[in-house]
Amino acid sequence: MKLVLLGYMGCGKSAISNALANSLNLKRIDLDDYIETKEGKTIADIFKENGEIYFRKLETTCLLELLDNEEAFILSLGGGTPCFGKNMEIINQKSISVYLSANIPTLVSRLLPEKAKRPLIARIADEELAEFIGKHLFERRHFYLQAKIAVSVDDKPVQTIANEIVSAL
Repeated sequence: MKLVLLGYMGCGKSAISNALANSLNLKRIDLDDYIETKEGKTIADIFKENGEIYFRKLETTCLLELLDNEEAFILSLGGGTPCFGKNMEIINQKSISVYLSANIPTLVSRLLPEKAKRPLIARIADEELAEFIGKHLFERRHFYLQAKIAVSVDDKPVQTIANEIVSAL
């Protein structure tokens, strides 16, 4: 089984994938970590040195490499991964996709304290963050909603969310 977690940054993909890996006794892979290891540089450096188009092509190549592997695992994606090229189609053909849905207040409360570590929002004024996230979610929601399973993460502990996903499988 290949389980792919997707959703907006701050929805809990990393924490939930860890809980699922423990519950299901599966390996956990983070697509961004995989790309960084393969390229020998950070995502930020890849963007800076090669641009977004290069990164998105690399991201799709790495996604295919992982999903074409026979191994079972849980894969957490970057927030934008499902929204480019045919990535969402590929994900749904080769895995069980899970959308971790979070509302704007949840995302703002989680992302505000770590803004500096998130290049996409680092320069957004605190008071403009909710509007930025809202616009972004509006653009990405179409892709996220194509996932085979959707689970709300608002006001729930990580293990509860993981249990809901396991039940939906």
